[in-house]
Amino acid sequence: MSSDKNSLKSSLVDFFSRCFPKILVVAVVVAACVVFPASSQSSSFRNRNGITEMDSGISNVTIPNLDINITQPKTGEQVAFSVQLLLLLTVLTLAPSILILTTCFLRFSIVLDFIKRALSLQQVPPTAVLNGIALFMTIFVMWPVLSQIYSKSVKPLSDGQISVEQAYKEAEAPLRIFMYNQMSGKNGGTYIATFMKMAKLPQPKNLSEVPTYVIIPAYILHELTVAFKIGVFLYIPFIVIDMVVASVLMSMGMMMLPPVQISMPFKLMLFVLVDGWGLLTQQLFASVAL
Repeated sequence: MSSDKNSLKSSLVDFFSRCFPKILVVAVVVAACVVFPASSQSSSFRNRNGITEMDSGISNVTIPNLDINITQPKTGEQVAFSVQLLLLLTVLTLAPSILILTTCFLRFSIVLDFIKRALSLQQVPPTAVLNGIALFMTIFVMWPVLSQIYSKSVKPLSDGQISVEQAYKEAEAPLRIFMYNQMSGKNGGTYIATFMKMAKLPQPKNLSEVPTYVIIPAYILHELTVAFKIGVFLYIPFIVIDMVVASVLMSMGMMMLPPVQISMPFKLMLFVLVDGWGLLTQQLFASVAL
């Protein structure tokens, strides 16, 4: 009985293996006839004397031709345009670094990272969110400077009223004034004097005598110093909470329990009750000399 079932099964498998390709071909032909009926084929092709020709009213598929030619510049204007294009691509590549190093974004991002670490938070809020907050705060603070750069440099350059060199000077001036105003204190003057001495330049009497390649690194060091000072003051109240919680746990004999795990809710409650984000934002804006 089992041998009869096996033979029947093998015969059915053999039958389907032989007939399946033919069935598949028939199904494809039927589907083609349904999808592409004879009427559409007859309208697109004509049979003349046993030769099938395409209807003249049907247009061919046009594929655009791409051609890139690299030639030597023949005039000084072409050379200047190539150099300007190269400089523009270089500026676009360095735009994030320029944004970080010549604005107050550096100070804001460092302080926000300090407050995250002081609260013993690891993943919340994410670093991308803090950088986004610092970016929009920077745009808010730098908006007068950006507006001045646009009105005196970008727009006249796009209208063809000034050259690239003049546009660079007009865009550089507001940033230089902003950075110099931030370094109006004692430390700022010290940093400028240090870099002027390293560059073997005479001590300046005013801002016009300070080169841009000197004022930018001096401004970076000044921003780092200010940001770390603010971070130290932010850490003090939270360190006190950590010390109190650690001493309480040790007095209770809970030495194996991490103090940070217990102190973090108290630090969060303190930060929320005093409106920490609002106070931090106000003090960051107040720390920027406008």
